[in-house]
Amino acid sequence: MADQDTFFRVDGLTKHYPVKRDVRRLAGKPKVVHALDDFTLELTPGRTVAVVGESGSGKSTVARLMARLETPTAGRIVLAGKETQPRRRAAVRGYRREVQLTLQDPYASLNPLRTVAYILERPLRIHGMASGRAEIERRSIELLEQVHLTPAEQFLRKRPNELSGGQRQRVSIARALAVEPRILIADEPVSMLDVSVRLSVLNLFRELVVEKSLALVYITHDIASARYFADDIVVMYAGQILEAGPAEEVTQQPTHPYTQLLLSAAPDPEARRRGPRQRFAGTGEAPSLIDPPVGCRFRPRCPHAMESCLEQPPRRHVDPAHWAACWLLDPDEAEQSTQSPAPSAA
Repeated sequence: MADQDTFFRVDGLTKHYPVKRDVRRLAGKPKVVHALDDFTLELTPGRTVAVVGESGSGKSTVARLMARLETPTAGRIVLAGKETQPRRRAAVRGYRREVQLTLQDPYASLNPLRTVAYILERPLRIHGMASGRAEIERRSIELLEQVHLTPAEQFLRKRPNELSGGQRQRVSIARALAVEPRILIADEPVSMLDVSVRLSVLNLFRELVVEKSLALVYITHDIASARYFADDIVVMYAGQILEAGPAEEVTQQPTHPYTQLLLSAAPDPEARRRGPRQRFAGTGEAPSLIDPPVGCRFRPRCPHAMESCLEQPPRRHVDPAHWAACWLLDPDEAEQSTQSPAPSAA
């Protein structure tokens, strides 16, 4: 991406959580959970980036760090060309007006004792987006209409328990839009919704990205939905990025074995027409993030694992916008992998 188009960037974002029980039991250096290591991402208005990976890969940690709900262990966040270090309350409020987060469970993220009118009123008052009862009500109605909850006047008087899952998620999205953010982070926004309403919520996100020129971060474990919904895909595993690039290239020409594993497990509606597809042979479980594997973290599960995988693989570009961190992109190492049998997964 060209620098003039990049509105938001995170460089080398890292988050380690201390394991407190080891501090009491061990006299040596305290252990930490390597939840996220060296995460880099660029966002531009009007584009959607999907962060894909299995549970425990660090996706939600990325969301919490980007929303400034937690402080990173290392790395920097650059917003509109300025590095953000919001320590004071006013600075944090200004940052969160630009970057909003919608969570996985809409019922847990909404106060069950308050009406929708109150839920939308709070951000409008706190950030000075509207004042006066009439103006706040008018703005709240506009927000509900933007997320297709009509007639809006009826929804204002309801509480979260009186709404369906899809309606609650739309209220959560409307609350995020109340402060007119330029970046929206959606953390598994449809995973707890009925299958029948998931597509409508994803279409709503797509509509908002186009109409409001938002930069959207779509966090999901479902690479099938990311393939059709996002412009770019970032594939994460055990706290690290393994592959990234345009959605079409990453899903049609996956380079990293882990991306191939995710795609082989994703439902394919055209599989019957094309015939049975090749299944990926990866086995085993995700590693411990307290004591992660040396070198490539996917090595214990990878059927192509070789001696060089004991070292951290560099990022190698398949083309200018598509890269992967895998030794198989080195011609010499790829030849070695084809000549020697893959070790069994631990």
